[in-house]
Amino acid sequence: MVEVPADALYGAQTQRALDNFAIGNVLMPEALIRALAEIKSAAAKANAKFGRLGLDISISIQNAAAQVAAGRYQKEFPLSVYQTGSGTSTNMNMNEVLANLASESLGRSVHPNDEINLGQSSNDVFPSAMQVAVAKAIQVDVMPAIAELANGIERIAVANAEVVKTGRTHLMDAVPLTVQQEFGTWAFQLREHLERFECLMNRLCQLPIGGTAIGTGLNAHPEFSREVCEILSGKDLSFSPCENKFSRIAGQEISHETSALFEGVAITLIKICNDLRWMNSGPNNGLAEIQLPALQPGSSIMPGKVNPVIPEAVLMAMTQVLGYHSSICIAAQSGNFQLNVMLPLIAHNLLNSANLLASSAQHLDEKAISKLRINRERIESQLSQNPILVTALNPVIGYEKAAEIAKIAMKEGRSIIDVAEENTDIERAALERLLSAKSMT
Repeated sequence: MVEVPADALYGAQTQRALDNFAIGNVLMPEALIRALAEIKSAAAKANAKFGRLGLDISISIQNAAAQVAAGRYQKEFPLSVYQTGSGTSTNMNMNEVLANLASESLGRSVHPNDEINLGQSSNDVFPSAMQVAVAKAIQVDVMPAIAELANGIERIAVANAEVVKTGRTHLMDAVPLTVQQEFGTWAFQLREHLERFECLMNRLCQLPIGGTAIGTGLNAHPEFSREVCEILSGKDLSFSPCENKFSRIAGQEISHETSALFEGVAITLIKICNDLRWMNSGPNNGLAEIQLPALQPGSSIMPGKVNPVIPEAVLMAMTQVLGYHSSICIAAQSGNFQLNVMLPLIAHNLLNSANLLASSAQHLDEKAISKLRINRERIESQLSQNPILVTALNPVIGYEKAAEIAKIAMKEGRSIIDVAEENTDIERAALERLLSAKSMT
């Protein structure tokens, strides 16, 4: 006999899972619970259309699911991520909660398996809910945040299009480029990620719903899958049945692909944040090419010290995304025969990655990029002392002679143009044209 709290909306199967799975304190993501409720609502509506469920029961289930999707009963979903690998416990948690809510509404019993779970299995419902939740997170949160960050970076690029600075490779001085070229590169990298997400969405929105236990569709109406997907679709996202439902149940390639794209964005944000930290370094003995906003004291012992806290926070968040991806790579391999058995972990990691990406991009845009200042005087000073400008003389005097001039300039602390004038027969006016930093960009 399983004892269930008297005031709980869930039932015995949920309680058994609570008793059996007490690993850690990480609960199933709210976004997954919302998506699961939406699928249950769509399933009830479809089953009523096919005459497999009474209209009154269908409406009561849809109303209950709408309340759950709105977050009204979140406390009724207390299960750990670390549960049965198919997500069956959470699926039954949802079935039991909706059955109790629908029963209260109707004044008679609604069965969690026979009616709420009609034409479904945890094995097709749970991965479908994962895909719906992640697709919405990408569409609503991740892509807009990345686009806004790219826009913010481009605004700085355009406003400083004429500023020429020292380029760097291997952290060493290299030939010059403009601020627009440097910042524009970041924006381009981010926009390529948006293109990758656009390519992903069609596959991500192909659901295994209707495949039931292993993909054959046993106990589901032949048109159930198509109808549920049509109900779930909206203005911004169009869901469709996967051509091979077995594939979405047996494997998690689509989740791995999504996670890999998340990892790609994380890598770009890490690159941007590290560049910002180097460019902001100083203020007196570093590069000091930019000044990030001073948000808070940076030291408990050194007065006046201010650190690049937003890039640092984003770096930690993106490092976590890389960790989530590593776990998903392992979890996605855990498909034996007809079922992957690490679905709750994959769902947790994907949705947390999406949240970290969206909020990190937003923070970076609003608290760092939008308020940073370009230190033009410092940039010009550094550029004037850059011995690598001699590279522009290579076609005229050759690599060896140019290297000799660079070495003399560095050793004596003199400008390239003065040393070149002394060591070549090129006139000063011609050297000024050849060694113009702007022309090199």
